[in-house]
Amino acid sequence: MSVGTAVTEHSYSQREVLDLFGITDPKVRSVFLNSAIERRHLVLPPRDADGAVLAEPQGELLAKHKRNALDMGARAVRACLDDAGLDLADVDYLCCTTTTGFLTPGLSAHLIKEMGLLPRTSRVDVVGMGCNAGLNALNATAGWVTANPGKVAVMLCAEACSAAYVIDGSMRTAVVNSLFGDGAAAVALTTDPPDAAYGPPGPPPVHDGPRILAFASHLITDAIDAMRYDWDDDQGKFSFYLDPLVPYVVGANAEQVVDRLLTGAGLRRSDIAHWLVHSGGKKVIDAVRVNLGLTRHDVRHTTGVLRDYGNLSSGSFLFSYERLLQEEAAHAGDYGVLMTMGPGSTIETALVQW
Repeated sequence: MSVGTAVTEHSYSQREVLDLFGITDPKVRSVFLNSAIERRHLVLPPRDADGAVLAEPQGELLAKHKRNALDMGARAVRACLDDAGLDLADVDYLCCTTTTGFLTPGLSAHLIKEMGLLPRTSRVDVVGMGCNAGLNALNATAGWVTANPGKVAVMLCAEACSAAYVIDGSMRTAVVNSLFGDGAAAVALTTDPPDAAYGPPGPPPVHDGPRILAFASHLITDAIDAMRYDWDDDQGKFSFYLDPLVPYVVGANAEQVVDRLLTGAGLRRSDIAHWLVHSGGKKVIDAVRVNLGLTRHDVRHTTGVLRDYGNLSSGSFLFSYERLLQEEAAHAGDYGVLMTMGPGSTIETALVQW
């Protein structure tokens, strides 16, 4: 499972964002400055001659999403293929996930055209599932390679969070605007061809990585409205909503889905060497850590990604995965748990082994 990541060009500290938007409300400033986020990559709105931020209508935000998701997505896919020793012509399947904009045809079709992937490439787009969508898409992609042994599939999360915001001075939007950053991450998957031991060589092997063993999901139906997009008539935009109780709801349900994932493999939490949890926010990470009995070291990649990039939505856990690989801390036989949380409210998990 090779990986590649990409971000937009410019990053900003939380204080820089506050000052650029002229935000002086002490409560809003406190939300930004106590977020455990140091910097985020963002594409900020244009400004007039006096330096004031100009409004971006929904149509302009959709164009911003397309432009930046394509740019980041293409760079992440290329980095992923380079990491795996693969070429564009080796890709047989492309699954793209995004929540920060809507395209028809989907991001996958645009990437196939722009990058020069073969027109025969199978594709699917996962849209609107939110921060948990990366594992939903990974599940579908793993199923495809299992059904198509020897072929190469790429799963891409591309989130231009700069294209999904509302600025109205409320605490509702302040929480969202303080949290998310732009980023894309891609992974390549394959399975051995059926004739690998005897026949001619198949596609170039994907860089050594963990095997995906199982997935487990949990939909918290009582919290279906806790994370959602609403249409704001006053602003003429979609506005994302995060219920203040989200960290506690996620934390309270984390144990049952993780334990179900591990029980199916005859494992306990103590058997897990590596935990790669979605960087949903300081309170979310703390709630998951406490409820699962994890140490701060266990979630070091998660907190590091939050600190350096903010919440990258569906691709956050892959940025953590990349850091784990760079650390070279995973050894043959180690088990790992991948965990994402998002609208639904949903917790998605996967069990992997090196």
